[in-house]
Amino acid sequence: MLYDCRSPADRDRGIAAAIEAVKNGELVVLPTDTVYGIGADAFTPYAVKALLDAKGRGRQMPPPVLIGSRHTLDGLVLSLPRAARDLVEAFWPGALTIVVEHSPSLQWDLGDKTGTVAVRMPLHPVALEVLRETGPMAVSSANKTGQPAAVTAEEARDQLGYSVRAYLEAGPCPDPVPSTIIDLTGEVPQILRQGAIPLEKLRDVVPDIVEGA
Repeated sequence: MLYDCRSPADRDRGIAAAIEAVKNGELVVLPTDTVYGIGADAFTPYAVKALLDAKGRGRQMPPPVLIGSRHTLDGLVLSLPRAARDLVEAFWPGALTIVVEHSPSLQWDLGDKTGTVAVRMPLHPVALEVLRETGPMAVSSANKTGQPAAVTAEEARDQLGYSVRAYLEAGPCPDPVPSTIIDLTGEVPQILRQGAIPLEKLRDVVPDIVEGA
């Protein structure tokens, strides 16, 4: 079902429906500050599998994890590099995804690549409201693999149909540029994907960031 979150009453119903769906292991589509995302509970393996199946994607490309607060990050990692903390302080919530080593005790299965996770805290009130109730969610762009990323929930519904329980519509994405991805698992921070946050701004915070191959 699609809920128009631009209406206060529909927004409340939609957010409640999305939270319930995620807790029940079902899929939702929600707006972020980049493009719309399809999400599932990160700690429910069959829900993550359903997400990958809905997109037509294999396990070799684990979805990123979105969180609703900076404090949640501390519960996902054993230790966070200083560069990661500085970048999070500067750009979260926002269009920055960081790749870090996750705690080995976490009971999740995001795909074939283990030991690391791509994490982001989005700058969108609807997404944050959902995430603060559901906890970490596996979220990927709300489109079939190989198709254009959805910039409205209605576009996402056209591609994903009944595989998703709740669609949260908040209007067109104002700036549908993907997040910048930085790998912080090595000795030198490395940009894996150029995105919404340019290199010069990142280097203002962490000067030794390098561009990926």
